[in-house]
Amino acid sequence: MLRRSLPILPALLLAAPAGAQQRPFSDRDRADIARAEAWLNRLTSLKARFLQIAQNGASSEGTGWIVRPGKMRFEYDPPDPLLLVASHGQFFYFDRQLKQATVLPIGSTPLGILLREDLRLSGEISVSRVERGQGLLRVTLYRTAAPQEGRLTLVFAENPFELRQWSVVDAQGQETRVTLSQPEYGGRFPALLFDFNDPRFREELGIQ
Repeated sequence: MLRRSLPILPALLLAAPAGAQQRPFSDRDRADIARAEAWLNRLTSLKARFLQIAQNGASSEGTGWIVRPGKMRFEYDPPDPLLLVASHGQFFYFDRQLKQATVLPIGSTPLGILLREDLRLSGEISVSRVERGQGLLRVTLYRTAAPQEGRLTLVFAENPFELRQWSVVDAQGQETRVTLSQPEYGGRFPALLFDFNDPRFREELGIQ
C-alpha cells in the first residue's frame, strides 16, 4: 500500500469550484436530500477508523472523531506525522515531524459543512448533484455564496442509512476520498482531543 507522499492539506480541505446539477431534481432526489440532511442533523458524535486515498493511490489510515457542531479530530497512524483538529471555528493542521502548524477558518473549507449546527441542504448550502448506485447515495454540496471554495461529496450507505465516505476535489481535479469504518455513535470524548488552544494540548505536541 502506498503511503501519502505529499501534504494532505490542499487536497483534504481545499477544493475546486462546484459543478452544476445537470438536470432538475426529481421528487426522489429531493426525498434523498431530505434523508441525508436529517441523518446529519441527528449526528451528535462519531468515532471511526478512516482510510484516506489520493488520486494517485497514495493512502493513509487513522482514527477520526466528530462532535457536532464544530469539532473534528483526524489522527493519522504512525509513521504518518499528521494531525487535523477542528475547533474554535478553525481547522488546525499539524505536522509532528516538521513541528509546523497551519490554521484555516472552518468556514472557508468544504469539510466545514459537515460540522455546521442545524445543517440545511438549501439556502446557504446548495446541492449540485444526487447519484445512486450499488446501494449508495451520493450527494454533492457547495456553499451557495462561495462555490469557488469547492465541493464536497457525501456518500451514504442505504442499509443501514449512514455516512460511509466523503470526497473532495482539488483545483487540479485530483480527488481525495475518506472512507469510514467501525463507526461508533453517540460517544463522549475528552474535550482536550479538540482544544488546540489548551496549553496541555500544545505541550503534548511539543508546540512552543
